[in-house]
Amino acid sequence: MKLKYIYAAIFAALTLNSCENFLDTENYTQKTTSNFPKTSEDISMMLSGLYSTLNHQNRQHTVNIYYVAGAASDELFGGGGSADKAFQMTDKLLNVGVDAFQSFWEENYKGIYRANMILEYVGNVTDWVDEATKNQAIGEAKFMRALLYFQMAQMFGEVPMPLTSEAQNLPKSSAEEIYAQITTDLKECIESMPDKKYSPDFSGHATKYVAEAYMARVFLFYTGYYKKDTLPLANGGSVTKDEVISWLEDCKDNGGYGLVNDYRELWPYTNPYTINDYSYTNGQNAIDGSKLAWETDVNNEVLFATKYSVYGSWDDVSLSNMFPLFYGFRNQDYAKTFPFGQGWGCGTVNSVLFNDWLADEPNDPRRNASIIDVSDPKEGITYSWDGNDQMEYTGYFQKKYMNINAKASDGSLVVYSYLMYGAQNNMQLGQTQDLVMMRYADVLLMHSELTETADGLNRVRNRVGLPSVDYSLDNIKKERRYELAFEGIRWFDLMRWGDVETQLERQIGVKIINAGKETTMQSFGGGFTKRYQETGGFWPIPKSQMDLSGGVLVQNKGWGTTDAEFLGW
Repeated sequence: MKLKYIYAAIFAALTLNSCENFLDTENYTQKTTSNFPKTSEDISMMLSGLYSTLNHQNRQHTVNIYYVAGAASDELFGGGGSADKAFQMTDKLLNVGVDAFQSFWEENYKGIYRANMILEYVGNVTDWVDEATKNQAIGEAKFMRALLYFQMAQMFGEVPMPLTSEAQNLPKSSAEEIYAQITTDLKECIESMPDKKYSPDFSGHATKYVAEAYMARVFLFYTGYYKKDTLPLANGGSVTKDEVISWLEDCKDNGGYGLVNDYRELWPYTNPYTINDYSYTNGQNAIDGSKLAWETDVNNEVLFATKYSVYGSWDDVSLSNMFPLFYGFRNQDYAKTFPFGQGWGCGTVNSVLFNDWLADEPNDPRRNASIIDVSDPKEGITYSWDGNDQMEYTGYFQKKYMNINAKASDGSLVVYSYLMYGAQNNMQLGQTQDLVMMRYADVLLMHSELTETADGLNRVRNRVGLPSVDYSLDNIKKERRYELAFEGIRWFDLMRWGDVETQLERQIGVKIINAGKETTMQSFGGGFTKRYQETGGFWPIPKSQMDLSGGVLVQNKGWGTTDAEFLGW
């Protein structure tokens, strides 16, 4: 019987006869389920392949969860060039083409398949050092399955939910069913994984503390967006708010995590090869008076991140972080924009954010630590419009993920990671910065929101020298907006708070420049409110997936019509 594959992501990995694709490592074409996996090392390789799906989904920057969270929200406009409709569709809640989200869909289901396979065959392994090591591996697979389904649920709402590696033609599962599985996987991680506190040597791996933090994020989104009081479990029962708080407090107090000393030290423009040549950081001290210095990608504020390396190549660009390239300056003299280097100019910062920030917190150092105002003399840059095809330009760009240059001994500009790590001196392949997915600051802010207390909120504020405030939801909203700006969170915060329509309508009339011509941001497709009400904030399922399903998989509401397409400025 010929199988029909509706998850195109798993077509190359559906059997162990294609394990070189499944593992992204050496050729295992002679392996079968009768002899693989047999050792704990086999499981370790399988886990590496599972984690790698995060890298692969992020190489298609316009249609992954990180880009959508910024561009669909009130943080960023799409930007890019006049031909880059795929950049600009997201900030208008519109689509371009029939399969814009195909790569993101595929990579998530590829990861889900890999997680399911690990969980099915982990029983074949007989050489575990101890039970804790086995439980850690099982927990990492369950965490990744939960994370990938959470991403799919946040992006698409309801999706098929295979829980085995068997090829199946499944309809969408309900949101309740999907979140029940996510919650169950995370709960089992928390209850069974060993007590692995923060360790630089374990960076990039899930632990029980990472699962505790994600349980809080899942709880806040599900209960907020769907107006529920608890999280469901797969076999009945539920996880309560009090349980989530207890787990989050365990993470907060016992995981070995903390806030780095100075907020600027989280971002690589403070790297040792750049800091003394950049006007904004040259001669600056950290908040405690010590020398300002980058904490690198591995520090105790980062709970979980997508890891990148120096091994990016044209055969596998996913090993390098493409976001700094995409957010980099477009068509500039980069000696004059130092240390910010070449890129595609997507993700221009909405000036409403900058102005709100200035009005709400005029003394907040995070604003200039997070946003480049190209007209600010303290930046020491000269941004030029000569021959610039930049769209949706506001004069503001974000600093957290940007192509950062350093000066070589001969004065030439090189990618900082070329000097620091021996990466390629290549703006596209030499980007090694990890993509942070969960920070300790977020743990503190989630704890304040769940407990309605100000301690965590004020720890985050005090870290940057801001005074303490009383707890209120409004204060939490502002603090999350500013502390976590451009970190792939804002859209989903707006969705769960019910603030999308109010905030997006404020974008209409914002002054922008399109390819050198002044204009204002407009609404398309009938307007932001109409588009959000039509879609619920979820995105279109790729048409190829619906075709493969033979009609079993149906399109999300608000998509698949001509008025849902962005035809360009």
